[in-house]
Amino acid sequence: MAMWVFGYGSLLWNPGFEVAESVRATLPGYHRSFCMRSIHHRGTVENPGLVLALDEQAGSKCRGMALRVAEGHEVATLDYLRERELISSAYLEKDLEVQLEDGRTVTAVVYVIDESHAQYCDLSLEEQAEIIAHAVGGRGPNTEYLYNTAGHLTEVGLHDEDLDWLQRRVRDLAS
Repeated sequence: MAMWVFGYGSLLWNPGFEVAESVRATLPGYHRSFCMRSIHHRGTVENPGLVLALDEQAGSKCRGMALRVAEGHEVATLDYLRERELISSAYLEKDLEVQLEDGRTVTAVVYVIDESHAQYCDLSLEEQAEIIAHAVGGRGPNTEYLYNTAGHLTEVGLHDEDLDWLQRRVRDLAS
C-alpha cells in the first residue's frame, strides 16, 4: 500500500524525502495557519518565530499537496518526518483522508497542531506579520519560510489569501 504525506507548508518546497508522485489535494476539517511558535527552526526560545500548522476547525479545508513516497522508502521517510516534525511535540501525527484533485481519496500522514501545547497560539494576521518580519532561528529567517511557502503554493496553483496578505505586510515591516 502506498504511503502518502500531506504537505501544506515547508514540505511543499523542502520535502526531504523521495517523492514518487505529487498531486494537489484537500484536507477537510483543518485550515493552514501560523499558529505554532517556532523555538528551533525559525525562532528561538527568547524570540520565537512562527511556522504553519494545521488547526482543526469544523467546516474548513486546507488545500495542499499529497506526496506519494517512493516505494521502498516508507520506513526511512516516516523516521525522517518524525525527527523533523515532532522535534518539540507541538505537532500530532495523524493518518487522515485527503481528497486528491484527480478524484482519488487516500490516507495520508498529516502533522496537525496540538492545541494544548505551549507553542500553540491564535494571533491576528497583524501580530503574525510583526513576529515573522523579525524572527530568526536555526534554519534561517522567518521571512524566508513565509516567502518560500507562499511562493510554492502559488507555483502549484494554490493561492492562500492570508499568506498573500502576510507577504505584503512582512515586506513592508522588514524594509
